[in-house]
Amino acid sequence: MDLILHQLADLFLRSIPTAVLFLLLLAAYRVLVHAPLLKVLSERRERTTGAMARAEAAIRAADARAQEYEAKLRAARAEIFQAREQRMQAAQRERDRVLDEARHAAHEKVRTERERLDAEAAEARDALDARADALAAEILRVILPSATGTASAATISRSAY
Repeated sequence: MDLILHQLADLFLRSIPTAVLFLLLLAAYRVLVHAPLLKVLSERRERTTGAMARAEAAIRAADARAQEYEAKLRAARAEIFQAREQRMQAAQRERDRVLDEARHAAHEKVRTERERLDAEAAEARDALDARADALAAEILRVILPSATGTASAATISRSAY
């Protein structure tokens, strides 16, 4: 057992430089690689998180602008519709006014023409009455040559009308 202990002590003594080198390598790894790697990963995580936060903020801002744009678009459409409705109402009023004027003018023209036709008809009746009296007198004069018969026939012919 002594031999085994001796061999173990010898093995242990030979492993000390390897252990020391391992510890130095571990310390160098931590200082040269691990710490900068953690720092880079941390910065990357912060940048990624920051970029995502900025992206989310940009998305929210874009949504807000889109909603604002849609509200303005709705307002513009409502304004256009209202203006169109007002133009249509104005055109309707103008059309009604023109139609009323045309109706009034037509009624006035019909009235004046009716008065003219009534006047012409009265003149024609008067002319026919005068012509009829003259023709009746002429017929009686031709048929009855005496003067006394003419006067009595003219009175008869007028009473027939």
